[in-house]
Amino acid sequence: MTKNFVGARLDIALLSVIGYVDTTTCYELTRVIKELIRQKRYQIIADLGGVTYISSAGWGAFVGEIRNIRDLGGDLKLVQMTQEVYEIFEMLEFNKILNTYDSLEEAIDEFDLIRGIDISKVEPKVQQTAIEIPSGQALTSGNVQEVHYVSPPTQLTVSDYPLAEKVKLAVLDNPLAKNKEILRKLRSDQFGKVRIGRFRLRSVLKQLSLDTKEKRYRFYRSR
Repeated sequence: MTKNFVGARLDIALLSVIGYVDTTTCYELTRVIKELIRQKRYQIIADLGGVTYISSAGWGAFVGEIRNIRDLGGDLKLVQMTQEVYEIFEMLEFNKILNTYDSLEEAIDEFDLIRGIDISKVEPKVQQTAIEIPSGQALTSGNVQEVHYVSPPTQLTVSDYPLAEKVKLAVLDNPLAKNKEILRKLRSDQFGKVRIGRFRLRSVLKQLSLDTKEKRYRFYRSR
């Protein structure tokens, strides 16, 4: 199976999945994720914009390796879920385990920014391979097709930043702020009117190791 990568360093694996992810298709998806880990590719994005249904077994393909991936310094991010898919995702409480994003660009930028990459200097195009899982079929090399991703504009404002960077900036503004104050700041015009709940904020703060006032203050003093 041919794979290309996205991001400033072309080291973020993008899996664009289409159709159903259930007991008949999840094993190949699991194999692909495990293979990426063996290749030391720990930054993974799964684009679910073309997925119409994911069973509990299908979600297991994403959840099964997440702790291992994070222990190795990476993450698995899900993007562009439809409302129907997200409702099941939330009902099964996988939203407490996996990070989700509205757009592919936001997930890519967050990977790059967290690693200290200046995304304003990224070349305007990279190539990626979409991995397609048609309904009722296993993912095979015959289902692979090439698409292209165009990076975001080079002139960025705070409202263009990915969520993690916005949270960092909110903490730097007031390291002793309570979570509800951070949420209020994120919802301001300056931060792009970000609408997330308190559970999602807690998850992001924990991922960034900013989940206590002591950690936030140390982060503030280190900048």
